[in-house]
Amino acid sequence: MATSSTPDYRLDGFTAVNEEVADYFFRVTLDEHSFVPMADHHTADGRDSYLLYHDPTYIYDVPGTASFVAVHLTRDIEQRTYQFALEKHPLAPLAQHWLINRGCPPEGIELSNPNGPRPADALTARLEDRLRANPEGRYEVIDHYTGEPGDFDTGMETWVIVHDTHPDSAGTPYRVFLEEIAPSLRTYTLREGAFPTAEAAGDWTWNTDRPLPPAPEPLTARSEAARSRSPHAPTRLAVPPAPVIPPRSVVKAGAVPARRGLS
Repeated sequence: MATSSTPDYRLDGFTAVNEEVADYFFRVTLDEHSFVPMADHHTADGRDSYLLYHDPTYIYDVPGTASFVAVHLTRDIEQRTYQFALEKHPLAPLAQHWLINRGCPPEGIELSNPNGPRPADALTARLEDRLRANPEGRYEVIDHYTGEPGDFDTGMETWVIVHDTHPDSAGTPYRVFLEEIAPSLRTYTLREGAFPTAEAAGDWTWNTDRPLPPAPEPLTARSEAARSRSPHAPTRLAVPPAPVIPPRSVVKAGAVPARRGLS
């Protein structure tokens, strides 16, 4: 887990596999003294490192730029060379999912920064767990915006628009996840809103003071509730059956109207 003030790259004795990689790594780590390590995991054989950090310098980039940076370093132990892949994400669980998808064990990339804000409630934690797992690749990010750091009067917020391919979301397949960090900067909440079109979701983000349209309860949960209320409902099993996993479906998300430039 991350404990140092800068990301632990573990590249002593290694050189980039080519000049292009060396140049890119130099550019993306130029402000590493400002980075806030959130988590890291290194494989026992020394071949892979998975790192997650927050980059406060995002405020000097294009407005709305994502602030969480996920890095996957791969090393050739015999040749003493390295390569890496990097992606920016607007929310920490999305960055964690990217790293997990590249082979990092989920328990290896748990957040470890003791000074960062904490989830304010159980709903926030559940929504983060779902984004982190992103089962069957159900969520496709199509737009996002990260606000600038707030103060003790305003806090800050980040929103993400995703296309949800889960069958339960067929009627409102576009979701907005809104993260709001409290003015105290000690806790945050994450909430989900459901929209029938990408345009409707995008329109809502222009005025985030409005309530989010609630996401419908999953069909499986509604069916279970209806059966439990029925006078002819069968006796409940002492051990519930295993959940049914819907088949993977691939749905192409529609385009969101042109908005602020993001990276």
